[in-house]
Amino acid sequence: MLLDSSVLRSQLLLAFLVASTSFAPARAQELTSDQLDQVKARLAEGATHSWEIGTRAQALIESDTPSWSVLNSSSLPPSHSAPSSLDEVVSIAQAVVKNRTGSDVSGPQPLMDVSGGAAGDPPSIGVAVLLANWTGAGSRDGLDYAGAAQEQLEFLLTSVPKTSDGAISHRTEEVALWSDFVYMVPPFLAYYGVLTQNQTLLQLAYDQCRLYRQYLIDDDAGGMWRHIVQGSTPDSGHWTTGNGWAAGGMLRVLGTIQHSQYAKKMKNQANDLRGWVAEIHDGIYPHLQTTGLFTNYADDGSTFDDASGTAILASTVYRLALLEGVHTHLPAAEKSRSVLFASASASSSSSSSSSSSRSSASSRSQSSSTSTSTAPASTATTPSTLAHFTADGWLTPVVDPYSFGREGSHSPEGQAFVVEMHAAWADWVQAGSPGANAAAATMRGGVGAIVFVQAVLVWVLFVL
Repeated sequence: MLLDSSVLRSQLLLAFLVASTSFAPARAQELTSDQLDQVKARLAEGATHSWEIGTRAQALIESDTPSWSVLNSSSLPPSHSAPSSLDEVVSIAQAVVKNRTGSDVSGPQPLMDVSGGAAGDPPSIGVAVLLANWTGAGSRDGLDYAGAAQEQLEFLLTSVPKTSDGAISHRTEEVALWSDFVYMVPPFLAYYGVLTQNQTLLQLAYDQCRLYRQYLIDDDAGGMWRHIVQGSTPDSGHWTTGNGWAAGGMLRVLGTIQHSQYAKKMKNQANDLRGWVAEIHDGIYPHLQTTGLFTNYADDGSTFDDASGTAILASTVYRLALLEGVHTHLPAAEKSRSVLFASASASSSSSSSSSSSRSSASSRSQSSSTSTSTAPASTATTPSTLAHFTADGWLTPVVDPYSFGREGSHSPEGQAFVVEMHAAWADWVQAGSPGANAAAATMRGGVGAIVFVQAVLVWVLFVL
């Protein structure tokens, strides 16, 4: 049935108004110092498992002492004199090593208990322990940081099962390769190699990234990584946070190589790592929702929204832009950051989400935990006015960090990812926002398309 001209004019006018407003760029957002401190306070309270403690230490390095981060341009090894801004990271290492030395066990052993099976998680604390040793903390407190790091290394190399071609398992009880591993282990190996002038360890870090990519990449999914292969609980889905873990870990190995004494000798390895991170970005960012968030499994829209995985991926986009001048996905990262840091009053996005249609019988198991918080368990300071944070500063919505198929309420690793994203963005801005013109060009292209649509609609309205 044909519409009469008055009805058609009304509908075209509505379309004109939608075209005029739907593509307005989001106003850039950033956290205030108080809000960032609140996020860090919740992180300090919540980080008790080994990978949470290690990720917290890394986030604090990037945020509080960026010149000591391998992701920035300072040469390695660093100075032996630590700035006071590293005190909290050293305190984390101190708490872990002190707790470890309470046992009578000597020889190859992890930095924390792996009775839950996750051999790949404790090495995430390794960089903090290495830094504590490097800056002389042991001479002040009597703890053997060098011995702790060495025994963790020996445990990985001699006590953890491997694939036939040398990929170290993420689990102790069986060979199982998890994407998480790439954030936890290779950066420790690489940093250990630089501090001890052992290029073989730096090569081993690269090799672990290469082998994990070989097993986990899904070419049919555009280069995204599967979550888990082999073992008793495989997960062939493209877990958003897992892709973030992998990209973030490879970037830290890349940064370590680039800023080390082996940079010239390992140019090919650095180029590979650059390409592998970009490969993940190219595979996953086409699945970013119009809300600026990824779902828990990036290409499965029936799973819940996850701000945690969104944050770590955005941080890796800024880092790749800084390290390698790759600007392709900066517009998407800026969109995610603006959405995550938007005020509640300015945002229309909903933080509620449906339950995941995917369930997992396998949770991330680790029976032993250690608190390393140096911040008091305070109540909320300034109530949050951010759409994707609770009043006391917890990121939302997030995946349950202990059962990757379920939505959670609090995620310490998600808090760390927020700190890393904010730090990466701040470093990017400090460097002059390289590649920002690409984002502007994308926006101009979008605006140009809308102007064309508007012109057509105006012409049709005039004719009618």
